[in-house]
Amino acid sequence: MRSGSLRLRVTLSVTIALAVVLIGLVVVVDALFSRQTVQDETNLIRDRVQLATQLENKRLVPEQLYARLSLGGLILVRITEPSGLVLEPKGAQPAATPPPKTVTYRNGTRITFFADAETRPQANLNRLLITVGVSALVVTAAALIFIVRFALRPLDQMTTLARSIAAGDRGRRLAPERTDTELGRTAAAFDDMLDGLEGAEQQARRAEAHTRQFVADAAHELRTPVAGLQAVAESVLQQNADTDPEERDRMLLLLVRESRRAGRLVDDLLALARIDAGLDLQHEPVDLRQLADAEADRTRVLAPELTVSVDGPSAVVYGDHQRLAQVLANLVNNARQATGGEGHVSLTVGAAAGFAHLIVADNGPGVPDADRERIFDRLVRLDEARARASGGSGLGLPIARGICRAHGGDLRCEPPPPGIPGAVFRITLPLVTSIDAPTVAFVRPSNPS
Repeated sequence: MRSGSLRLRVTLSVTIALAVVLIGLVVVVDALFSRQTVQDETNLIRDRVQLATQLENKRLVPEQLYARLSLGGLILVRITEPSGLVLEPKGAQPAATPPPKTVTYRNGTRITFFADAETRPQANLNRLLITVGVSALVVTAAALIFIVRFALRPLDQMTTLARSIAAGDRGRRLAPERTDTELGRTAAAFDDMLDGLEGAEQQARRAEAHTRQFVADAAHELRTPVAGLQAVAESVLQQNADTDPEERDRMLLLLVRESRRAGRLVDDLLALARIDAGLDLQHEPVDLRQLADAEADRTRVLAPELTVSVDGPSAVVYGDHQRLAQVLANLVNNARQATGGEGHVSLTVGAAAGFAHLIVADNGPGVPDADRERIFDRLVRLDEARARASGGSGLGLPIARGICRAHGGDLRCEPPPPGIPGAVFRITLPLVTSIDAPTVAFVRPSNPS
């Protein structure tokens, strides 16, 4: 972008425009005045010719005739006698227009009338116009320097504000009184830009702080299984050759458990990284009712004393079967741990407003109102002792929500019905409207519920 002086550009532009207008005005006035002058001189010459014709019979001497016919410099008279004597003003220069007119008397005297090129008022008028025009340009250019500086003062205010904000003075705005003018629209756009930049800066700082906290928490979580692996490995290395085989097997089993715990945590961290970068989903039609039945059968095998019920019609969505099964398994596993493996878990399938719903509810202790959104933060556990005992890392729910949102849906924790204990999680996914074509259309409202 060219960054020349705006004041100089405006001053030069206005001065040049004024010069063009003045030049055009001078040309037009000169042409009109010249035309009017020629017409007036032509009329005067015609009148003088008529007067000269009337004076022919008066038999005036040339000096008297000259005095009667002369107009004092407007129209010049030249009298040529038959003897060749010429009587005319000294230094007279006939003008090209209007053409001279000559009257010839019977005695041979010739009287010629013409306009004087040296004393015509048009020349004086041109000099006056040029003088006034140049003076007006000089005065206008000098005045524009101060006028433009005053008119562009809002731009100086924008510059001052931008520099103060760059120096760290956040929150200041121009706040224009009117936004229907050029400067008003510019100031409003400037304020909007500042709002966006400061909002992005605050968001970036929050994201940076969140990332630092997450890295610190992840390192803390990894330190426990890594320390356990190190301790068990050192114990195994320090065992003697005559160590009890059962004790050796117990130590090796503990080593495997700690390694699996560390592996699960690393896998969860990798899953979150993939969600942040964008999951590569293998889309296919998935019936949520069939998915719920399969998960209920799996849970009954793992926890025979847990009651699992499934209700609701078929609801087909278009998504990654394996990922959606992972989400449902995570929710059911949390419900099984919350109830101690001896409670009740219900899976309810439904559809409304273009969305399929799969509700996972249990009769455990439930989730406090203040924590229903916080549990979806990374590395958050409501029951630290139970979560660590079960190997949970606090990443299951964030991963599950991320998978649902990658499918165009959501995962929420809702309050249970009045008088009924437990936790309620609702999976929301777009229903399939057509699966005939490779590209599947979804009905997606702005706020799925």
